[in-house]
Amino acid sequence: MQKLIYSLLFVLPLTANASSTLRCGSDLISLKDPSTIVSSKCGEPASREFVGYQEVLDVYGFHHEVAVEEWIYGPRNGMYQFLRFEGNRLIKIESKRGK
Repeated sequence: MQKLIYSLLFVLPLTANASSTLRCGSDLISLKDPSTIVSSKCGEPASREFVGYQEVLDVYGFHHEVAVEEWIYGPRNGMYQFLRFEGNRLIKIESKRGK
């Protein structure tokens, strides 16, 4: 049982970091990067969709709305990359194999 716990403690951080960066050619983008940096490093996406607005709480305790966009890159080696931006900041990177 102890071996199982140690192996999970080792593997979980690896899976959490797997989707926090994305390689675009020789450049690397990371979560919290602004959309202008992502665009300059990865180029224009194959698809760019405005999703809507998300209400967020800032560090001062104020609520405000930010624009939400989803960008799709690919296919690159059979994989599609789905990038989600809130307030022009990259908040999520997902990769899925194409059909």
